[in-house]
Amino acid sequence: MAKSKSVWLCQRCAFEAPAFENPCRNCNEWNALVETVKERPRASTRARATYSTGAGGPARPQALALAGADRAPRIPLGVPEFDRVLGGGAVPGSLLLLGGEPGIGKSTLLLQAAAGIAATGGQVLYASGEESTAQIADRAARLGLMDGSAADGVELLTENEVGAIGEALLASHPTLLIVDSIQTATLAGLEGPTGSVGQVRGAADWLAGIARATNCAVILVGHVTKDGSIAGPKTLEHLVDAVVMLDGDRHGTLRTLRAAKNRFGSTDELGLLEMGERGLTSIEDPGRAFLDEREARAPGAVVAPLLEGSRPMLVEVQALVAGAAFGAPRRTGRGLDAARIALLAAVLGRRAGIAVGDRDIYANLVGGIVLDEPALDLPLALALASSQRDRPISRETVAVGEVGLIGELRPVAGLGRRLREAARHGFTRAIVPTPRRGVAPEPAPDGLKVIAVATLREAICEALDAG
Repeated sequence: MAKSKSVWLCQRCAFEAPAFENPCRNCNEWNALVETVKERPRASTRARATYSTGAGGPARPQALALAGADRAPRIPLGVPEFDRVLGGGAVPGSLLLLGGEPGIGKSTLLLQAAAGIAATGGQVLYASGEESTAQIADRAARLGLMDGSAADGVELLTENEVGAIGEALLASHPTLLIVDSIQTATLAGLEGPTGSVGQVRGAADWLAGIARATNCAVILVGHVTKDGSIAGPKTLEHLVDAVVMLDGDRHGTLRTLRAAKNRFGSTDELGLLEMGERGLTSIEDPGRAFLDEREARAPGAVVAPLLEGSRPMLVEVQALVAGAAFGAPRRTGRGLDAARIALLAAVLGRRAGIAVGDRDIYANLVGGIVLDEPALDLPLALALASSQRDRPISRETVAVGEVGLIGELRPVAGLGRRLREAARHGFTRAIVPTPRRGVAPEPAPDGLKVIAVATLREAICEALDAG
């Protein structure tokens, strides 16, 4: 018999303590430690998973050249924005965690991905511990997937015990395994209630082992709440190969996909999806998705050409400067960092002669997108100056650049791609930082006049004088 020991496991941060303590020494959470019986097996979990697949025997080293020859191609998921964020699709034998708030569209996205794999001849095993097969079928019918290849290429399993899921996987040999959700998964022989840190980590580790042994891609669904859910994706990041977060306003249509971790690709890519009656669809032209199409000019708005990963897109920045009603002035930003707004307000007052320090400031990115790129500094500062002076900025003008504490402008990466995107959408003027000394300026695209300035004060003069 394998010996076991009892540990006190924090249900917030997964810290293991030899005895009860309050609060947790790692995360300072009170009443979070729960006694859990921890199995001490003779072999590792992954070794047992490998043995269960019939690939017993000790692991043997392999030459790098032979390992490269064994690499399998990526598996396209059929959702272009999902594939973009992953770097081309799922990697066989990998473990991916898709996180997001309940009701944001995770199950819908994965059901569409399952249909995409089935359309190319692959097989998908969809294991759900939250919904019945009838409920999943109802969602598939709403998405229009019951009449296509998904009807035969996607198998449904209502099971939350990972051992039973593994047996079904070995019996069907699917291309992709979806577990919805990891919070409902349990591992037989492991103490602790469903959804506890111990169960979630044990189930994920077991699934990682069987994924590598069978070369099947596995996607886990993880629910996240605003206050940080118990046994949420944060406790699994070191176990999985990729973590993708699905975000957005549940009452709006825009959804964004970002990779918080990706062992097989970049974490800079941004996926843009729109929720509709037939599920999530990729936004093909993000350059127009975040622009206000009104024709009348209004103070406090300017367009910024931004770069998310390899994708340039245009985003309209809006700001409102109003008199403070009482108390300390407010700094409120939707899609923007409030601390950055406060910093730019101080720089505007001290270095550019735009006194907004004693006034309420509200800033917003059109479309509900959330960004933190430093290149947003100059557009946001210009929008604040425009609102404070009640003078609009020309609708044909874009601005991009980072603002320093002494009011200087700093160049940003990928300026050429940003400007080409602006020119493609009909903008004729661009206010950008002066290039660094010894660096040749980017050639201006046809039809776009590039105005290079060194300070924030000069940028404000160029923007407002042309308005």
